[in-house]
Amino acid sequence: MDLFSIFTLCGGLAFFLYGMTTMSKSLEKMAGGKLERLLKNMTSNPFKSLLLGAGITIAIQSSSAMTVMLVGLVNSGVMELGQTIGVIMGSNIGTTLTAWILSLTGLESGNVFVNLLKPENFSPLVALVGIILIMGSKKQKRRDIGRIMVGFSILMYGMELMKEAVSPLADMPEFASILTAFNNPLLGVLVGAVFTGIIQSSAASVGILQALALTGSITYGMAIPIIMGQNIGTCVTALLSSIGVNRNAKRVAVIHISFNIIGTVVCLILFYGGNLIFHFAFMNQPVGAVGIAFCHTVFNVFTTVILLPFSRQLEQLARRLIKSEPKKEHFAFLDPLLLRTPGVAVSECVNMTVQMGQTARRNVLLAIEQLSDYQESRETEILENEDKLDIYEDRLGGYLVEISQHGISIADSRTVSRLLHAIGDFERLGDHALNLQESARELHEKELHFSAAAEAELEVLLSALRDILDQALNSFSADDPDTAKNVEPLEETVDRLIEEIRVRHIQRLQTGECTIRLGFVLNDLLTNFERVSDHCSNIAVSIIEEHNGEADRHAYLHSVKAGGDFSADLDRDLEKYRLPGQ
Repeated sequence: MDLFSIFTLCGGLAFFLYGMTTMSKSLEKMAGGKLERLLKNMTSNPFKSLLLGAGITIAIQSSSAMTVMLVGLVNSGVMELGQTIGVIMGSNIGTTLTAWILSLTGLESGNVFVNLLKPENFSPLVALVGIILIMGSKKQKRRDIGRIMVGFSILMYGMELMKEAVSPLADMPEFASILTAFNNPLLGVLVGAVFTGIIQSSAASVGILQALALTGSITYGMAIPIIMGQNIGTCVTALLSSIGVNRNAKRVAVIHISFNIIGTVVCLILFYGGNLIFHFAFMNQPVGAVGIAFCHTVFNVFTTVILLPFSRQLEQLARRLIKSEPKKEHFAFLDPLLLRTPGVAVSECVNMTVQMGQTARRNVLLAIEQLSDYQESRETEILENEDKLDIYEDRLGGYLVEISQHGISIADSRTVSRLLHAIGDFERLGDHALNLQESARELHEKELHFSAAAEAELEVLLSALRDILDQALNSFSADDPDTAKNVEPLEETVDRLIEEIRVRHIQRLQTGECTIRLGFVLNDLLTNFERVSDHCSNIAVSIIEEHNGEADRHAYLHSVKAGGDFSADLDRDLEKYRLPGQ
């Protein structure tokens, strides 16, 4: 083995890691927010969590990405610490699939169909199909599938390069003498952990071990402790991701490394204790790529089986090692770690924006209540909510812009655009709620009262306003364009009601039934009501545009108002919200 063989080995490792990263990122991108929804909805018991962790890790081909995602979700307050334990254990099982795929490189047969199973034989065809999909397809989903296929092919090419680079080692006596040191299991565990920690990929580490095994120089006695150490080394990514997060998120990383260290210690004791008693005959036999994949799977499954019943104890250990914070965080927000899985980040931004919308809606309704029943405690809540809305707008806006720079899918890109528009509308709803609160305070402090006729008219308008708020927020929360279509006729109804109330107010001024001072307050109220209605319309239109691909809001509104359905819905709403005397 010469210097150029070392260069080839390094190049093969580079191709392997790049292929793994490309494949993993494309798989995550295709999965999108489904991962986040599954994680939150299917972690009700340890067995579901276990299956989910294994399934997602198989889907995205990265246990490290899975753990980093969990750290981010816990730090954002989306998941509880206890929900992550089964998922972490499952991810260790899921990551063993890669070793089985790589083990196909060791197949030897003269049968053409068996040879077709060897990755080096079929991966060029996979790469060709992938390139055709990337260059020839207009659909983002197909291009993502193409990237997955190309990533897989690059990964397999890297494995083949590594296999070729290390093949001369079989004839080197110096290499055989070095390997004798690995008969010490503790040294094997240490080497496996350190090497995997450096390259931050257990799949790549196992792949290199499988490539070395194809030389016939690696025995079961050498490989097993290295495999155990590789599972410890893969925890480095989780430890790095836990820097700068809250204590609960740090505990996720602690659970991950505790699980692997305890599992390794228990398996070392049981395995080598059993070897002292029974003298396993296979210990000095050469191990192949399939044998390494088998040992890798058995170790992870066995570790999970013995430690799954002690999930609660693992959580308690993590809490003891990472002490509780002096005070609980009041306003948890999205974690930058989620940006590593943009689809999950977008899904969480949707949830956070829905919370923002609910806060804005509540503030408007609280301000409306102040008009008839002014309370200081309600004013305090309105001001606190307004501060929250400002924080939402600032942080969500910046976070969404960051997501846009991480190569998201077209569907996620449209969602991000809708959210950026929505947070602006929600923040403005909060501003109008504050204006209504100030008008309510003026009425209260100056002991001003509208006439009975004006109050009756305002009650009809406020009823329509509550309805449009509910319709807009419900359509946004459910991402439902059908519900959103009900908003525009209501917005037109509110505009007509406000116009009619202004006309009637002028008539009352002329007859002396209303004062100029009350007229100013009423005009401010009507202006803010109209703006609230407009922002509800903006929210609804953005949902319809996302689903229908409409780019021009004015063109869309023109087409809606020209349609028969709009006229019928408008007549229905005008009939429902009739002013007294109409």
